[in-house]
Parts: sequence; C-alpha cells; structure tokens
Amino acid sequence: MRCKICDSDSKLLFNALVLRKHDVGYYICPKCGFIQTEKPYWLHEAYKNAINACDTGLLARNQRFSKPVALIIYYFLGKDIACLDYAGGYGVFTRLMRDIGFDFYWHDPYCENLFAKGFELDKAKRRIGLVTAFEAFEHFEDPKAELEKILSISRTVLFSTDLVPQPAPKLNEWWYYSPEHGQHVSFYSKKSIETLAKTYNLRYYTDNKRLHLLTDRKLPLFSFRLVTHLRKLGMPYHYVKSRVESRIKSDMRTVI
Repeated sequence: MRCKICDSDSKLLFNALVLRKHDVGYYICPKCGFIQTEKPYWLHEAYKNAINACDTGLLARNQRFSKPVALIIYYFLGKDIACLDYAGGYGVFTRLMRDIGFDFYWHDPYCENLFAKGFELDKAKRRIGLVTAFEAFEHFEDPKAELEKILSISRTVLFSTDLVPQPAPKLNEWWYYSPEHGQHVSFYSKKSIETLAKTYNLRYYTDNKRLHLLTDRKLPLFSFRLVTHLRKLGMPYHYVKSRVESRIKSDMRTVI
C-alpha cells in the first residue's frame, strides 16, 4: 500500500476489528511515519450519524481549543480577520469564537448547523484569512485532496490531531485508533505533517502534541509555542477577551 502523504511503500502494522466486525489492516510508512487503514469501505456504516456517540469530549474540546485559537488569532493573524471552521459539526466552535468576538463562519456538508445559523461560509462578506479544522484530519480518507480543498479557501490552516507516539503504538496502546466507531482512518506523525507543509510550500508550527498550524506566513517559532502553552494559565486569554467585543448581541440583530 502506498503512503497517502509521501507515496512511499507502507508496511502492515497490525490488524484491528473495526465496528466490531470488519478485519482491517493498519499500515505505517517507514519514511514519514504516517499510519493509514486499508481502503475504508466501511465509512457508510461509520457515518450513519455524523457525530459518533463515542465523542463525549465534543463540548469540552471546543471550549479548550477556543483559548489558544483566540491567542493565535490576536497575536499572530490579526483580530479582525474572517475565519472559517471547516468540518464544523453542529457549529459549537463557530458560536464560541463569535461569542468571544472573532468573525467566524461555519462549513460542514455532512452535519446540521445547530448553533451558528446565519453564519455559514456563503454568508461571509470578506475573504477568509484562517481555516480551523479540529479533530477532522484523522477522518480524511484522502488527506492531500482534503487539504487542497482547505487551501483553496485560505493558505493558513490551524488544526488539531494527536501526533502518533514514537515508536508507533500497538492497537491496545493508543486510544486514538478508535476502531470501535471506525471514523479514524489517518494518523499523523510530526514528519508526515512536515512533508505536507513542504508539498504545498507552507511553514509548519506545532505544540508537538495536537495543535498544528500550516501557513505561508512567517511566525516567531518560540512565540507560537509560548502562546499555545500560556493559554493554560488563563491570564493571556482573559486579556485578549477584554480587547475584542463579543458578537452575541450584534449576531442576534443580524439573525433577526
């Protein structure tokens, strides 16, 4: 099987029982470390519901990521840029970021927008300066094709996906494989994301855990890492929140 990131020959890592019934091979690329399943023929079953019942961390995750994203936008990208949450699910993150004060929009062809109605991508009146995509890349059957769709919207992409530990873990050693719901089919090493960045002539910034930024902008590497770690202290986030005006009331008037 060819690696979907660097086109090298991938080797079988292990087999897993996906959706408790499909015997599926997981393959690792010895060159870039990317792990992929065999062709995911079971996705029509896995996506009977767009948001799987196992995702009990959906709300906590959106709240957690809103803080570093607010800092990154404010300090590095400009607080007035228009942003898009790609694969935005129910619209929770879009609503959270608009509540803080950022001009966010929603896009997800597979899920109903429940919380950000009126702020879909086609409602944006300005060019999108940032695309966010949280817990989406591991769902991509064809990562390069999906990334190209995103880059056609903006050349700055902030996303989350857990990096593959080194050495590559066995099936029972890493919860992120999640074969029980069958939606995770792509798993990224740091080197595989670096390879994507080089392929599309982008710079790559990361917290070395799960938050990643691909962009054609040059940012101070140390400052990016500092901001992503300082968000745990709370103070920088509260400062930024005090410097932007919440869109809750203005959005209500817009929707009315």
